[in-house]
Amino acid sequence: MADNFKQDLPLRARDRTRAKPLSDLMTGVLAETVARRSGMTLDLIAAWDEIAGPDYRECTMPERIRWPRRASDDDPFQPGMLEVACDSAKAIFFQHESNEVLQRVNLFFGFEAVNRLRILQKPVKVATRQHRSMRALTPREEEHLGRMLEGVEDEELRKRLEKLARAVILKQSRTA
Repeated sequence: MADNFKQDLPLRARDRTRAKPLSDLMTGVLAETVARRSGMTLDLIAAWDEIAGPDYRECTMPERIRWPRRASDDDPFQPGMLEVACDSAKAIFFQHESNEVLQRVNLFFGFEAVNRLRILQKPVKVATRQHRSMRALTPREEEHLGRMLEGVEDEELRKRLEKLARAVILKQSRTA
């Protein structure tokens, strides 16, 4: 009975009856605010764990990107300076990795967005993320995943594609 009622409702009314996660509603507002205040995107903050690497993901956090001022719209693009907060104990080690971090940031953006790194020594509190435990793939799903990735030569690319494919397979199985 309830299912028939939902099917009879127009599409907009059906959408309003479902609760939406707060994160979905706030992403647009937060993205605009973060971009305006810090000169960077939420995507950079979300990907920081991979950019910083396993040694620095817990003790560093990007603060802002300072873009050089342009006198006119005709001026060529100038890369910015990335400011990163870092725990004092790890700052000197992070400084040694700065070129690699800059390369990863530019790889993330797809162009030379930043060419300098400024390390701000201060305590960094990284929120601990609670990952939902994902169920293991069935043998059939594992076999399908293996077939999809068998032609990928690059090991790093293969790992990332496998992680993405696992998430997609699990999401599809939940909605089916």
